[in-house]
Amino acid sequence: MRTALEVKGLTRRFGKTTAVDNATFEVSRGQILGFIGPNGAGKTTTMRICASLDLPDQGDVLIDGISVLDDPRLVRQRLGFMPDSYGAYSDTTIEEYLEFFARAYGLRGRDRRRMIDYVKDFTALGPLEGKLISALSKGMKQRLCLAKTLLHDPSILILDEPASGLDPHARVELRELVIALADLDKAIMISSHILTELSQVCSSVAVIEAGKIRATGTVEDILRSVESSYVEVFVRTLAPLEAVQRALLEEVGVRSVRRHKGGLMVELDGDEQALAGLVQVLVRRGLDPIEISPNVVDLEDVFLSLTEGQVQ
Repeated sequence: MRTALEVKGLTRRFGKTTAVDNATFEVSRGQILGFIGPNGAGKTTTMRICASLDLPDQGDVLIDGISVLDDPRLVRQRLGFMPDSYGAYSDTTIEEYLEFFARAYGLRGRDRRRMIDYVKDFTALGPLEGKLISALSKGMKQRLCLAKTLLHDPSILILDEPASGLDPHARVELRELVIALADLDKAIMISSHILTELSQVCSSVAVIEAGKIRATGTVEDILRSVESSYVEVFVRTLAPLEAVQRALLEEVGVRSVRRHKGGLMVELDGDEQALAGLVQVLVRRGLDPIEISPNVVDLEDVFLSLTEGQVQ
């Protein structure tokens, strides 16, 4: 896979606060990187530097091998940045808005018309082209911001909280657009607080907290690393809950046992072998298990296991 975006030892300070601390990761063509972290972790600062809108104190970012420090103008021709806050003149129409930015990107004549028509078709905004921006829903405004970002056909997209404030239906539509863009061989870096959405989109993740990158890798590898350290399983038996809870807490390797939806949620040290041992314990002690359901680890579990809730 060809590396499209490479972050190398990035550091950014604001007074005594280090917003980004020696961050290093990369995104390849056709890959969707989920950039996750708590509020104030340094996500937006990192993305703004990647988009050549801010300067680092140390390190560099390469866009298709081009330094954002050495040639920011060329970088902007290859990169599309969608900020977390949408801004536009409310008394302009969708068509006028896209026409303005197409001209700002330097598109002329037939090329400008072709790209405006393409992004309207891709984001399904064509039927609304004469509508005032002030009359658009939040979801449609996000689509318009994405359409504007695509006008110059960038090979790399940086999307900062694009699903923020959207209803479930609009989030699904946005997710489908992002996947379609990756299928077009674009490299995509996307941040979001809605981790369940990212888990359905991303091929890799970078976890940041207090400016430091805590983990990077494919979703599968990081999920596997979390799964290998512990197993969480829901247990329901015919025996009284108090007796089951007391028995399990006596077993080596059982981290915790708590009541959950008419049964017990049991956390074990280890992997699937530990789960097999739990089944044997329940049967051997005559606790009559009727349901044993391992809890599937997702990005929220990864986030909680890798971060400590630190703020800057």
